[in-house]
Amino acid sequence: MKSTHLSLIAGAATLAAITGFASLTAPQGPATTEAKAAASLPVERSSLVCPAPSTSDLAETRYTSFTPPGKDAGKGAEGEKGTAELKPALPVLDEDDPDPKKAEEAAKKAKEKADKPVLAVKEPGKPVTAEADGSAAPALVGTATGTLAPGWAAQQTTTVTAGGARGLLGVRCTAPDTDFWFPGVSTARSRQDYVHLTNPDDSAAVADIELFGPKGPVTSEVGDGITVPGRSSVALLLSTLTDEAVNDLTAHITTRSGRIGAVVLTADDGSGTDWLTAAADPAGTLIMPGIPADATSVQLVAYAPGESDADVKVQLMGKNTTFAPAGNDTLHIKSGMTATVDLKDITRGEPGSLRLTPVEKSRATPIVAALRVVRGTGEKQEYAYIPATGPVGARSTVTDNRAKGSTLSLAAPGADAEVKVTTSAGSEGGEAAVETYKVKAGTTMAVTPKPPAGLKGTYALTVETVSGGPVHASRSLVLPEDGVQMFTVQTLPDDGGTVLVPSAQQDLSVLDD
Repeated sequence: MKSTHLSLIAGAATLAAITGFASLTAPQGPATTEAKAAASLPVERSSLVCPAPSTSDLAETRYTSFTPPGKDAGKGAEGEKGTAELKPALPVLDEDDPDPKKAEEAAKKAKEKADKPVLAVKEPGKPVTAEADGSAAPALVGTATGTLAPGWAAQQTTTVTAGGARGLLGVRCTAPDTDFWFPGVSTARSRQDYVHLTNPDDSAAVADIELFGPKGPVTSEVGDGITVPGRSSVALLLSTLTDEAVNDLTAHITTRSGRIGAVVLTADDGSGTDWLTAAADPAGTLIMPGIPADATSVQLVAYAPGESDADVKVQLMGKNTTFAPAGNDTLHIKSGMTATVDLKDITRGEPGSLRLTPVEKSRATPIVAALRVVRGTGEKQEYAYIPATGPVGARSTVTDNRAKGSTLSLAAPGADAEVKVTTSAGSEGGEAAVETYKVKAGTTMAVTPKPPAGLKGTYALTVETVSGGPVHASRSLVLPEDGVQMFTVQTLPDDGGTVLVPSAQQDLSVLDD
């Protein structure tokens, strides 16, 4: 009791001394000052993960990486240039391997290889590329720092010209997170859908996978507690998680601990293959930009994760106006269930974007959604996905654009908007160029980017909002092969290259009480 009493006396004396000092040194004037607005500053560190490209021995993969130039981007207090590297993920050891010593030796060699970057951006404004063939190409994990961190982007594009997995597979390397929605997956016998979970951190992550079909939750006893070792990647065939074969499902992936990158590799017998990236977070209004003009079939898959049903308007933002597709102007989505609707050839020869809005504005039930888009027919068909995506915001970048085959789609759902589009220098030569475009409210503009002058290699496209309302964008890449219009679509949400930093200042008046 005595020591406690003395401690209280000493504490009071100390506080009195501080208060006295504050009263002597505090500036004259009011005790409180108006706080300054938060400043938007470039990030100084960012992470990306890329899944293993393919299981086909015929796969040919091109990796591309790029950081857009920016004034004083990510320099921090010391003006560090930084690094931006993607390295191979570590293999996952098989605990049941009959020859553990051999497995450990292979793991040791893999770790040595993982220390060498596959891609390393040296300076903002110039893309870098790398290539890999076959099924042995690993998943990649990486970090960018300093001036190379803000807006750092990467993509892997894989071409498979024969076999059941024939097609063009494109996926933007994604930032790790803890919550993902995938409307449009399947456990049907004609489908082979693999979910790829990649952990960029040193410690293990634990993930859960839930599946929801047209009748509600799908029973699964092995989708819980999936361990993803540090700096490793695992791929799980969705049909092995349940005994139910369901054509259209929504997958919800969350982590109990750690963070991961999550994407789904889908393959449909005779129809093609592509990656399905996570849809935008649940919201009352969703935009899916960039349906090709020559789409022969468009399927909408939507899911309502809350406790309330959702009734939404289905509208196509076309070249000149917004309209509702005949017979499919509204969609009812029951709570906890996946709904699908066949929109057929909704674009009818013009590019478009799909907009979902609540029938009653006062009852905006959050939903998630994605489109499965088919081009061609019969043996010549190929498909890709367009998940709902957020607006471009301040800036967004997509890499791996070729001299031919790239189309940029810009949709302005609410108000007229103006955007700036920068084509970077080529990975092996060429000069950057800038164009501006005005997008009319309620329409979609399809732009064929003009390649950089003297282009050699590939280039990056950077889209920035200049004025007006929000713009949602996607890039379609077409690489024809034997009469098949093989294509893939990547959406362009805000790159998160800046962060709001609140203003702080010393205020000792809080001690005068």
